Amino acid sequence: MQSATSPVDTADPYRVLIVEDDRSQALFAEAILRGAGMRPEVIAQPEQVMAAMERFDPDLVLMDLHLPGISGTVLTTRIREHPRFEQVPVVFLTGDQDPERQLEVLELGADDYILKPVRPRHLIAAVQSRVRRARAAASRTVVAAEPERHPVTGLFTRPALMQKLAASLPDGRGGVLLVEIGNAAALRNRFGYAGFESLMNEAGRHLGSVADPHPAARLSDNAFLVLAPDGEARTLAALARGVRDGIGYRDFRADDETLRLRATVGHASLAHAFADTGAVLAAAEDAARDARTDPVGVAAYVPPATPEEGGGVLADLRAALAGDGLQLAFQPVVAVAGGDQAQFQVLLRLRDRTGQERLAGEFLPVAEGAGLLPKIDRWVLEQALGLLQRRRAESRPVRLFISQAPRTLAQDGYTAELTRLLQASSIDGTSLVIDIRLEDALVHGLLLRQVCEELVPAGVQFCLSQYRHGADAELLLQQLPLGYVRLSADFARLSGQQALRDEMREAIDRAHRLGLQVIGQAVEDPQAAAALWMGGIDFIQGNLVQRAEQGLEFDFQHATL
Repeated sequence: MQSATSPVDTADPYRVLIVEDDRSQALFAEAILRGAGMRPEVIAQPEQVMAAMERFDPDLVLMDLHLPGISGTVLTTRIREHPRFEQVPVVFLTGDQDPERQLEVLELGADDYILKPVRPRHLIAAVQSRVRRARAAASRTVVAAEPERHPVTGLFTRPALMQKLAASLPDGRGGVLLVEIGNAAALRNRFGYAGFESLMNEAGRHLGSVADPHPAARLSDNAFLVLAPDGEARTLAALARGVRDGIGYRDFRADDETLRLRATVGHASLAHAFADTGAVLAAAEDAARDARTDPVGVAAYVPPATPEEGGGVLADLRAALAGDGLQLAFQPVVAVAGGDQAQFQVLLRLRDRTGQERLAGEFLPVAEGAGLLPKIDRWVLEQALGLLQRRRAESRPVRLFISQAPRTLAQDGYTAELTRLLQASSIDGTSLVIDIRLEDALVHGLLLRQVCEELVPAGVQFCLSQYRHGADAELLLQQLPLGYVRLSADFARLSGQQALRDEMREAIDRAHRLGLQVIGQAVEDPQAAAALWMGGIDFIQGNLVQRAEQGLEFDFQHATL
């Protein structure tokens, strides 16, 4: 439970975890609570609840009593057994009219129950009163200082290790190791949440002894960070191999089974003069990605080659940043079911020295190689916030989808500054959706989870773009607090391919089960729109609706698809 700075901290929206496998019921509750200024998140699968609790840190859990494969009362017991969540209110939604069953629910640890069907005002009042009392109680409790060590593994906590990393940056000595335990999804499916946690805790304890005296911390479900304050690149490589072998050659126990874990290690030397801790983690994740496919399972971070100065696209980019060569274009994102919500994807354009307009795909790779991408991302963000503020003043609200690179999002101070700007300009955070490409998210999942968790309380939403279904992509849907999924443009060019159609339907269905809304992009013709519509898409975007333009004039209310 979060600590409160006042008896009722209304500046921090109430976070409500909705556990409901019926999509219509979940969307109903989510819409009602969001409309009341709260921050709901939907979980459709019971086995994901504890991971969502860890990530989302809800003020209240609103749970269906009857869930597939497990009852709500069993989940409540698991929540109560977790020391961090033992005081979080749990409210059941149930259609069971039996008074004895209702009494049993309360005896088993629930705080309240609401009978279905529920009226919106009743739902809002029940949630608000419970959260308000819980926050008031928390504000009267003296909050202990954040522990430096994890009570089970003995490893450092993430904040404590990040402080040590920040202190090591100025002298540029030493480096970090990002250790990943392989097959995390399969292990979780095999042993369940509790068994998987026990296994990772055991792996963490052993890692601490293998890496000693170097400090280590658990970063996510299956990833650990080791800080080596001293040493050169070859020392880091040797330490990485030692950690890999120390984990890989040890027998672990789970559910009375003995098994071996495969560890891969990416390492990054601080001699690369990283600007901040976010840049260090981004580099370590780059190396960890390479380690996953390396036969040895160990890889070092290699900085991207710096493009040569001179003419061409890079010179145009520098000139554009110094002047007014960057421009924005906007393409409407239209609800298939209709509606008057004005929302656009923001697209970046570059006007070069010859007057030719270049698309983002032509110059952003060059910008990334030259280290200019964070500066461009900041420019786009500033333009978007200015536009949102003007539209709000004109009583013409709009929602904007903007792309930001993980390295930009991870910069120290980025999330705090964005939150401050939203508050200072009175912009509703829900009017801003940050697009993250699937390819980037797969590499920088650790960074993105932290950034999302910091910005979601401010109302900012996130969209996973260029989505293709797969095991790793599925895991991202479960781990990141997303609001939208934008499908890959491949799905708008089905061309009668049955396998692609099946993949599209599966992607849409999985997103809907997790309470996410799905956007079909790059739609050029009615046949593609029809295929997406038949697959259950929520929004359509593409030249069939309207080409990207510099203005925001589009009649959403009378749009027909």
